[in-house]
Amino acid sequence: MKRTVLAAALMAGLALPAEAQELRIGLMSTLTGPQAVTGQHLRDGFMLGVEHAGGKLGGLETKVTIVDDQLKPDVAVQEVEGLLKRDNVNIVAGVVYSNILMAVYKPVVESDAFLISANAGPAPVAGNRCSENFFNTSWQNDQTHGAVGKYVSDSGIKKVFLLAPNYQAGKDGLTGFKRHFKGEVVDEVYTKLGQLDFSAEIAKIQSAKPDAVYTFMPGGMGVNLVKQYAQAGLKDKIPLFSAFTVDETTLPATEDAGLGLFSASIWAPDLDNAANKKFVEDFRKKYGYVPAYYAAQAYDAARLIDAAVKQAGGVKDKAKLRAALRQAKFDSVRGSFTFNKNHFPVSDFYLVEAAKLPDGAPAMLKRKVVFEKYADDYAGECSMKW
Repeated sequence: MKRTVLAAALMAGLALPAEAQELRIGLMSTLTGPQAVTGQHLRDGFMLGVEHAGGKLGGLETKVTIVDDQLKPDVAVQEVEGLLKRDNVNIVAGVVYSNILMAVYKPVVESDAFLISANAGPAPVAGNRCSENFFNTSWQNDQTHGAVGKYVSDSGIKKVFLLAPNYQAGKDGLTGFKRHFKGEVVDEVYTKLGQLDFSAEIAKIQSAKPDAVYTFMPGGMGVNLVKQYAQAGLKDKIPLFSAFTVDETTLPATEDAGLGLFSASIWAPDLDNAANKKFVEDFRKKYGYVPAYYAAQAYDAARLIDAAVKQAGGVKDKAKLRAALRQAKFDSVRGSFTFNKNHFPVSDFYLVEAAKLPDGAPAMLKRKVVFEKYADDYAGECSMKW
């Protein structure tokens, strides 16, 4: 397994206190296979956050060990055990997919390290399996889907066909959509995670004749579905709504087939705040492509760690660092950032459309607010005391 380690050099002439010489972070992402583009965005966003802190999160010399989970839970567990036992990391961050997070959740939160998800937000860890050692800088899985469900329902659409991969995030996603969609679900189909041929599902859609289709198909799955949907002549006949399907990771591949499609998000490249403008400008300059929310959320994770470690005065006192993570103040790319009692953010959610930036690059651009300060629906099941 290829492992990349990045360390910040000590500032010339300055020595850190002996008890807080180094911050060790294990960054877990999906970096191989058809879903690797999502993990690339997450990795690049986090590392830009480290760079913006001068290579020293919280003022400490920072070593980031990057591991590839390969979208395989058994590989993820092996990698996280190495991070905890061999590398003695203080924090495990990243994690794109919910099946990976569920696999590594217990080993990390029961260790001496914190787990900070920059993407995956499965329902169990937001509710009755919440942990004081787990934090999330994105959303709970259901929420974005719920925002699309509300918009579709408010638009007067009555009958919808649902389509998602058969794993935790797919089930959470369709649950979230149905929570806020008030019409009829004509069919609910779950596919194999990683499936790339959707001819059978498209045939079912054509037969069901819904008013619209709602789907969650991340990475390469989304690219193929959107292309095949357009090739079947359905794009202009049956509106296709989605979450985590049409975004900056897939638009370069879907091209015109993706343009004009709607989704929802807690973030967009055109959000009007100073932190976001700097993030997007510097990201594009450094990496040469438009960041997706995977990158934005990972950047916020690095900013969160930077602020909390600084406030706690290091990483030696775990209780002090936990309190600092809960209360950390930093300039988020989404604007304001506040944690709920289950350590998931309370966020605004926007309707976004696949369109083009002024320079012609495709991106998901903000169109309207769907929810303001939306707290997830599982926080009430979390018994954690602050």
